[in-house]
Amino acid sequence: MTTEARAGASRQFFARHGTLSQWHSSFEFRRGQQEMAEAVESALADRKHLIVEAGTGTGKTLAYLVPAILSGKRIIVSTGTKNLQEQLFFKDIPFLQQHFDRPIRVSYMKGRANYACRQKIYDAEKEPMLSGLEGVADFQVIQEWEKTTEMGDRAEIKTLPESSATWAKLDARGDLCTGQKCPQFERCFITTMHQRAAESDIIIVNHHLFFADLALKEGEYGGILPDYSAVVFDEAHELEEVAGQYFGVSVSSYRVQDLRRDISAVARAKKFGSAELDRVLDRLESIALEFFGLFGQVEGRTAFTGRQTFAEENEDSYHGLLGILELAATQLKLLKNPPEEVFPLYRRAAELARDLQFLLEGDDHSFVYWIERRGRGCFIQATPIDVSALLSQRLFDNVNTAVLTSATMAVGGGFEFAQKRLGLAQARTLIVQGHFDYRKQALLYVAQHLPDPRDAAFTKLASEEVVRILNLSKGRAFVLFTSYQQMRLVYDRVSFEIEYPALMQGTGPRTALLEEFQNTANCVLFATSSFWQGVDVPGERLSCVIIDKLPFAVPSDPVVEARIRSLREQGGTPFYDYQIPQAAIALKQGFGRLIRSRTDRGVLALLDNRITKQRYGQVFFDSLPDYGFTTSITDVEKFFNV
Repeated sequence: MTTEARAGASRQFFARHGTLSQWHSSFEFRRGQQEMAEAVESALADRKHLIVEAGTGTGKTLAYLVPAILSGKRIIVSTGTKNLQEQLFFKDIPFLQQHFDRPIRVSYMKGRANYACRQKIYDAEKEPMLSGLEGVADFQVIQEWEKTTEMGDRAEIKTLPESSATWAKLDARGDLCTGQKCPQFERCFITTMHQRAAESDIIIVNHHLFFADLALKEGEYGGILPDYSAVVFDEAHELEEVAGQYFGVSVSSYRVQDLRRDISAVARAKKFGSAELDRVLDRLESIALEFFGLFGQVEGRTAFTGRQTFAEENEDSYHGLLGILELAATQLKLLKNPPEEVFPLYRRAAELARDLQFLLEGDDHSFVYWIERRGRGCFIQATPIDVSALLSQRLFDNVNTAVLTSATMAVGGGFEFAQKRLGLAQARTLIVQGHFDYRKQALLYVAQHLPDPRDAAFTKLASEEVVRILNLSKGRAFVLFTSYQQMRLVYDRVSFEIEYPALMQGTGPRTALLEEFQNTANCVLFATSSFWQGVDVPGERLSCVIIDKLPFAVPSDPVVEARIRSLREQGGTPFYDYQIPQAAIALKQGFGRLIRSRTDRGVLALLDNRITKQRYGQVFFDSLPDYGFTTSITDVEKFFNV
């Protein structure tokens, strides 16, 4: 059958007077949606890979879901966030199911920490492990919910705080899991999740779970996902970063603390504790505190250079930690008739020692080694400098079809950057124009009179410009920054100069800040990278997005620095090959917050005029939608007064 014939089902579905138009009372024909659906259908039929940039409003979710369902193959749909997973499963799939004659066999899978462990809940009933009124209240909520839930997904409990310490003691993460030996194995939420997936044609996961599965398949424990013939990545611009996390190695002070706590708790619950084990655990705690204290207290990420010298100079502390981990594992191994919970603890102690040795003594030059301080936690990490070969070998060579889609994949009208970074040399490509009239709906304003962002005077003058713009927009804005420090400096200057409510990232949970922004008239939110993507505020509440600087990755970041050095060693030009394309995609993400529907209008303000003054600025313009453009604040005023 020809590709033309195969594309017929999708064409008929999304056509001007096609199937979808008859189902949907407010159907609006979108040529781009039809094009994308046909391309996905052909890629699945021809066993080819496909990269699609689909602008906001294209309707890309249905454009890949419908061909996936019609294909009759088992397909993984991997999303950027758990929220998008839930939207697909609870909104988009039920809408389609109303109109399909046959059942759509679909399930969703999340990481184990999202699910409750029945056995832990039952154990907690017999031996209370909770303290404080809040912990007891959260436990009672979880306890009642467990009796009726089918999925066991904590997202179902709307009243449970995000930061609930009680949930962390009752979730199903594998650290203490006894698998088939558990009395609740048949009723386990993880067991039933796997059963549903094995019976499904469409399995909805998130990128973190997908790459955790891919990394596990290279080890001795097997994968998480059932076999599949194709995968669709939504928000595919995130793949390089997520893949780097899961193909890397990490040891943290929290990982050691958790192991010590779990050994102690299981020893107490299963009554195999001893004075000797207590001494080992106390020693583990004190040596770990001493060892991680060697890395200083400065927040942020720094390169871990001279690792072997560090290990030699701090031999007592390093080998002391390795030795006490080995001693803890030996204590567990020597137990007579050990309970099942002991085996995962023994495995964790051995893995921790192995990973620590790799991080301090390993000589694999394909990794960059670095340290990060976050709050009370210290993390020692190794990340692959280049994930392209790993992805090519482990993913793209082993799956019939991979569809990568996002609103921000192309740079300067092409996909060369994404293909090189992800190891996807052979792929069909498609750019689908957004469904909006950006020239009429959005005005891009570049503040031509401001100094270079690296100039000492920039912060003061940029703050004054932000005040001017916010007075014209009457608040209703995101002010987005490339660094926390700059955000705080500008917030301190601007918040006292405007009459509108001002919120700042870090003063509350992300979801709470977004909800307050949406429910507060004329509000202004000052934020950094986590608000640049995945945030959807349609309507007048968000009528302006201000970005302080072109979002170049910080060149001193150890991972970025290693990638720049690697490209230079290969004869490339890192600034043009890596830094500019990465920044262009990030800028598209930031500006993408503004126009979310055909009725949205707003101003995109960039305070960094290097986009107009430097030659490389054209790459950014070529990557952005066709906004209206101005360098005059008067035009901004006219736009808001229409």
